[in-house]
Amino acid sequence: MPSNQRIIPVNIEDQMKSAYIDYSMSVIVSRALPDVRDGLKPVHRRVLYGMSELGLTYGKSHKKSARIVGEVLGKYHPHGDSSVYDTMVRMAQDWSLRYPLVDGQGNFGSMDGDSPAAMRYTEARLQRIADDILADINKDTVDFSLNFDDTLEEPTVLPTKIPNLLVNGASGIAVGMATNMLPHNLREVVDGIIAMIDNPEITIEELMEHVKAPDFPTGGIIYGTAGVKEAFETGRGRIVLRGRAEIQTDARERETIVISEIPYQVNKATLVAKIAELVNDKKIEGISDVRDESDRDGLRIVVEVKRDAMGSVVLSKLFKYTALQTSYGVNNVALVNGRPRILNLHDLISEFIKFRIEVIVRRARYDLRKALGRAHILVGLLVALDYLDMVINLIRGSGTVDEAKNGLMQGDFIDDKDAFWKKFGLLIEEAQTEELQVAEGNVLSEEQAKAILDLRLQKLTGLERDKVRAEYDEIQERIAYLKAILESEEIQKDIVKEELAEVREKYGDDRRTEITYEEGDISIEDLISDDDVVVTISHLGYIKRTPASEYRTQSRGGRGARGSRIRETDFIEHMFVATNHNYLLLFTEMGKCHWLRVYEIPEANKNSSGRVIQNILSLPKEDKVRAYIIIKDLTDEDFLNNHYIMFGTRKGIVKKTPVEAYSRPRVGGINAITINDGDQLLEARLTTGDSEVFIATRSGNAIRFNESAVRPMGRNAAGVRGVSLSGSKDEAVGMICIDPSDKEVAVLVVSEKGLSKRSDFEEYRLTNRGGKGVKTMQVTKKTGDLIAIKAVREDDDLMITSRLGITIRMKVEDIRVMGRATQGVKVIRLDDEDDIADVAVMPAEEDVDDEQIVDNEASSEEE
Repeated sequence: MPSNQRIIPVNIEDQMKSAYIDYSMSVIVSRALPDVRDGLKPVHRRVLYGMSELGLTYGKSHKKSARIVGEVLGKYHPHGDSSVYDTMVRMAQDWSLRYPLVDGQGNFGSMDGDSPAAMRYTEARLQRIADDILADINKDTVDFSLNFDDTLEEPTVLPTKIPNLLVNGASGIAVGMATNMLPHNLREVVDGIIAMIDNPEITIEELMEHVKAPDFPTGGIIYGTAGVKEAFETGRGRIVLRGRAEIQTDARERETIVISEIPYQVNKATLVAKIAELVNDKKIEGISDVRDESDRDGLRIVVEVKRDAMGSVVLSKLFKYTALQTSYGVNNVALVNGRPRILNLHDLISEFIKFRIEVIVRRARYDLRKALGRAHILVGLLVALDYLDMVINLIRGSGTVDEAKNGLMQGDFIDDKDAFWKKFGLLIEEAQTEELQVAEGNVLSEEQAKAILDLRLQKLTGLERDKVRAEYDEIQERIAYLKAILESEEIQKDIVKEELAEVREKYGDDRRTEITYEEGDISIEDLISDDDVVVTISHLGYIKRTPASEYRTQSRGGRGARGSRIRETDFIEHMFVATNHNYLLLFTEMGKCHWLRVYEIPEANKNSSGRVIQNILSLPKEDKVRAYIIIKDLTDEDFLNNHYIMFGTRKGIVKKTPVEAYSRPRVGGINAITINDGDQLLEARLTTGDSEVFIATRSGNAIRFNESAVRPMGRNAAGVRGVSLSGSKDEAVGMICIDPSDKEVAVLVVSEKGLSKRSDFEEYRLTNRGGKGVKTMQVTKKTGDLIAIKAVREDDDLMITSRLGITIRMKVEDIRVMGRATQGVKVIRLDDEDDIADVAVMPAEEDVDDEQIVDNEASSEEE
């Protein structure tokens, strides 16, 4: 090994630690994190300073971007040209920065994520607001450091009057830390800073009266202030932002969703593509078309809603599944004195105020030095003008300039120096600085002597002499003011306030992002009114919901009105009343349970057929819905654990299971009850554990037993016998559960041929489960088999539907209370080939649409 070389062994672990720490600190300080004072990272600062040095201020002509990039690369930023150009492009995009700092000319990209044109094609200059970010930079207001090759100096921070970190935000990923600071409204931020200057002990809550929330360049709507307050108080938080969307109705009464604003940093083209993808994958139903109609006048995305879908439901799913609703994690990490810190709103404003005061003090010191220097020269000129003739004689008698200069400095033109010092001594002393001193033994400094020698003859006129004296008096006032600034912190704060008020007036604008004080995770229910609707399910599996107000009340025996257009082979099998916000538990004949929110059911008028339920649920084609249960809230544990679902099958089997077993929805549904071969689910009812169960059979019998006779079982159990059937053709036709303490409830039965009656439930004696029961209707050819059993009240309405789709709504009070062994009265007149298909109990409807009532003479029949 050569003698001039050495190998020093080192521990590789220590070396890697040291090297990685150096690297991470370089990334943190010199690349990824903004400075709390000017809110800029080094590359942003270098671009702005480089453009300023090129003279590209607002009002000057644009220059090629390539020229700017070359200037910044060659002098200050020794990295790739794309890093500089991309930085400059972003500072020119009004959808990226709340207050853009660069004025771009040409293609600077778009919200669709399009790349900007190459730097040789675009041009740029600084925006007017950038002038106030760079203001007073040449007045020693900030420190400068050497550039990468030690040939030039660059500022370590810009002396900004704009609270740029708050108004434009910042984001970056360092090593072991990251920052994500959101933009705010300039007017609000300035008001907040002024409020803190007036009251340094101001609280975050009081600051939020001024700085209300982030204000994004693309607008949108912030939902909830809890995350905003947390971010302002701690420097960390989560803010939910939604795009602005409006549901419009066209001339054809079709709803259209028009999106006019999208969340900050969301790619518009990607958003449109995502919506189309969700539609194709059938994750969002009810959209017929998506179009991007944006132009130079603004953003516009149009989502056309299908006729049988609700715009509010589609919009809520867009919020849920796309970036139309986005949450932002606030992480206010910035460099304070070269070290990263998490800052709350109070810290951010406080650091900016300290920086502005420091800039004002340094600027005042610089201006004072300049003013004192000028005063120093003016004192020399006043001396020369006072001794004008002697000064002229001295200069005329001197052989060289240096001889004249030395003569002036030594005062050779003065006859009585005592009188001179008495007149000018104080002025000379006050106008001296560290750089401008009168040497001992002299009367003038070298700079004063040079100024006298450079004096033009026109300055010797009386008017010009008066101007010199006036300028001296003026600059003395300026010096006194600057000294007052340096001596008074209150004056410094007043200047900060004045300059901020000027900034607010010049650049302030209205808030773009709306704030709503509801929580960010808004449920769909907030967009949908909780109205009563009639849910209809046909035999072939078509489902729809219709406003309950579309149906009307008719007299007993009326002919009825057609409730929906159905195929000849189809008929209405289920019809019930719910509200839009309810949970609907659907139980199929094969014993499966599916969940559905009522508002998710396609809306349609009463004359339409609806939509195939297989397109809404994951339901096999061979299965169909047999029973339903309406539940208000599936998260109420007390309700779930103290209520049960009682099942009944065609073969008379019953089972009781706690509701809690069905409180966790799954897309494909779950097993609700095990159905034996040849059987199918008939009914499912919600109970309290103390109800009494009634089961009616096709043969006209009914059994009554206490719910406690059926022990609770798991979801997969098959159940126990509830009623004994009369022969192989007999089957259960319905099951009801009644609270025995409720004396207002009656038992209503309906036969196939349209006969019905009400009976007091006490007429049915209480027995054990498994028996044949007692007679509930005298079944004959005239009545047809028993078709339904219902629990009703006096003020209920009854909706009766035939197999041919004829519906009639009537008041329960019009149906007579009779003995359980009678045939009943005629409630609907049917054609010979028609039979009753379904009977539903509805709350009474007070408003009747008289114009739509079909005139028909009421008829009754009783035996």
